[in-house]
Amino acid sequence: MSEYRIWPGTGKLFVRRDGKPIFLGSSKAQSLTLQRKKPAKLMWTQAWRRLHKKGLSEANLKKRRTRTNKVQRAVVGLSLDDIKKAAQKPEFRSAQRDAVLREVKDRKKTNKAKVGGGGAKAASSGVRAPKVPKNVNRAKVQKNVK
Repeated sequence: MSEYRIWPGTGKLFVRRDGKPIFLGSSKAQSLTLQRKKPAKLMWTQAWRRLHKKGLSEANLKKRRTRTNKVQRAVVGLSLDDIKKAAQKPEFRSAQRDAVLREVKDRKKTNKAKVGGGGAKAASSGVRAPKVPKNVNRAKVQKNVK
């Protein structure tokens, strides 16, 4: 009941109906146990002290806080990439755009150099394949043209 230490030669052993032995250190503890009093309601018992957080060591009193981690999530209608792009600085975005434009121009120059003079004239001579709508199978149209 009280959870205090019981020294050898003192106290009584009380066996409950279910067969569980209970060691009672004093007549006070015996009386209250037989009255079926709850130890958590008696201020002098260890159970009450545990329930009301008494006598805890100072080291355990310090609460450990978990820091909240900020996580970016996509909003309905916007992907996470779009949100990150909007958060970038304008100078950075313009520098990126210029780099991409330069790369495209370089690619066009290399393509023109590879094609040469003869290929450019043939493309501009006016011989073109007929325009085909996207929903039409191109293989069938080419057979019909031949």
